[in-house]
Amino acid sequence: MTRAKLFEWAGVVTAIAYSMLVALNVGAEFIGFTLLLVSAILIGVWAWMGKHRGMLFLQLFYATAGIIGMFRWF
Repeated sequence: MTRAKLFEWAGVVTAIAYSMLVALNVGAEFIGFTLLLVSAILIGVWAWMGKHRGMLFLQLFYATAGIIGMFRWF
C-alpha cells in the first residue's frame, strides 16, 4: 500500500468513526469531533499529495468544523 493510499483510507475510517459516534448520540461527541479533525488532516495530506485542490479545500472546512465542535463540547 502506498503512503497516499494509507492517508486516504485512514482518513476514511476515522471519518466513518466520527459520523457514527455523533449519530449514535452516546455522549462521545468530543471524541467524534477529534476524529473529524484527524480525518480532515489525513485526507488533506492525501489531497495535497495528489494535487486534489477541491478536496484539500473541503478538508480545511472539515478541520475547522472539528475544532469548533471540540471547543463547544469541551
